[in-house]
Amino acid sequence: MPLRHSDKGSAFLSGLAFPDATRDALSRRAPPHGPAIKICGLSTAAALASALDAGADLVGFVFFPKSPRHLSLEAATHLSLIAGSRALKVALTVDADDEALDAIVAGVAPDMLQLHGHETPERVAAIKARFGLPVMKAIGVSSRDDLEAVARYAGVADRILFDAKPPAGADLPGGNGLAFDWDLLKNIRLDAPFMLSGGLDARNVVEAAVRTGAGAVDVSSGVESAPGHKDASRIAAFVRTLRSAAGVETLGSDAATR
Repeated sequence: MPLRHSDKGSAFLSGLAFPDATRDALSRRAPPHGPAIKICGLSTAAALASALDAGADLVGFVFFPKSPRHLSLEAATHLSLIAGSRALKVALTVDADDEALDAIVAGVAPDMLQLHGHETPERVAAIKARFGLPVMKAIGVSSRDDLEAVARYAGVADRILFDAKPPAGADLPGGNGLAFDWDLLKNIRLDAPFMLSGGLDARNVVEAAVRTGAGAVDVSSGVESAPGHKDASRIAAFVRTLRSAAGVETLGSDAATR
């Protein structure tokens, strides 16, 4: 299935208030033609190195104790220092209070906050105002009805993440390895670019990108050998597959267009 050569990945990354060092590092790389790529739930230096070496545009650190990918503040701070400006650092939280967010922002210095809980549009706006960082709000999707709330969030969040809605009683709001009907997003129009997550892996990511027109994709369980354990070969295959479909020669973190 062909993935048309486009600047959607660049559009997803552009226009956001990133630190100069990160912006300069990204500008030295070829823009990601096709979707930008986020590898989420990185919890070890080896896994982070695999994502960076594969050429991920964004790396995600999870702060949610129920998740097998949860990081302590100390561990996340260490990984953030390793990542430096090689990729955008995203801190994922679930209904975190101001005290927890203060500690994460101070210790990890993320480039973006990802809110993956039941945060209201008002809470999203308050977090943006408090920290001055780009904010991405996750929306769980299982039917068209779930998209009714999107407009309220798109007006305040910098980016929207569409993820599969977790089953009733699930402990995790995301990272469950589930997909939703991508055709629900067909021709969707938003005030903010969106990222796609939920059940993605190297076998289906190109189809998902084509069917949704997403400006970015997010993978976690789809590049793991077991919950919370990232697999370097699966990370590389995920990035390589999507880049190749978009006409990009994958050269690690120095990927260049053909």
